[in-house]
Order: sequence, then structure tokens, then C-alpha cells
Amino acid sequence: MTKTILERCEATGLRMTEQRRTIAQVLQSADDHPDVEELYNRAAAKDPNISLATVYRTVKLLEESGILEKHEFGDGRARYETADREHHDHLIDVNSGEVIEFVDPEIEELQERIAAKLGYRLMGHRLELYGVPLKDND
Repeated sequence: MTKTILERCEATGLRMTEQRRTIAQVLQSADDHPDVEELYNRAAAKDPNISLATVYRTVKLLEESGILEKHEFGDGRARYETADREHHDHLIDVNSGEVIEFVDPEIEELQERIAAKLGYRLMGHRLELYGVPLKDND
């Protein structure tokens, strides 16, 4: 079972202030890929004393500690998710910015085959697809 972000922070020995705890809780409850501004809005709703600078510093610390993973999906905003999640790929809606997570066994197998064909053992990968919704043909 995966530890919570807060548990991982404590296990790493990070000093956890109340504001960092609040930010960790907000990150833990996120079911999307929030950027720092969105994290700040969510954290400030819980603790109005949290500053944007505190959120930036905390996110950077969590990223450097290997607790958060940073994604840049081409929209100029760095977005974050926990680094210990199961492998998945991303489909980004270029109109709305929505990020859809998916796993496709055929794609995974194809990537392994391509690496082997080129003489490599695949150690990992990151796949990001960018698209626009198909129009309904009504």
C-alpha cells in the first residue's frame, strides 16, 4: 500500500510545518494534475495564512525529495502528481487543458518491442499524447 504524501515527507525527514502539512493534504486529495496556482487556491481555502511563495517552496522541496513528479504539458504551467503512483500515460486535451490518465497494454508491449529491436532493455518511459475532442457526427 502506498504511503500518503505526509507519511513520505516524514519518512524522508522533512520538517513539516502546519502550512506544509496543509499543502501535503491538498496534494494527497487531488485527483487531477494541479499547478502551483491551483494548489495555492486549494490550500489557502483551508488556511488563509498560506502564501503563494510558501506553496512554491514546498512544491520544489517535495519535487527535489522525489515525493512529487513535475509534468509540463506544453501549456506553460508545471503540473504535479505524486511520484509513487502506478505507471500511466497522459492524453492532454489541447482545448481545455484536461489531462486524462490511461494505461494501454498494447502500447506498453509495443514500446518494449521497439526498445528490444533497437538493442535496448527499456528502463522506463513517459508518453504524452496531445489531442482535440472528436466532433459528434449528429
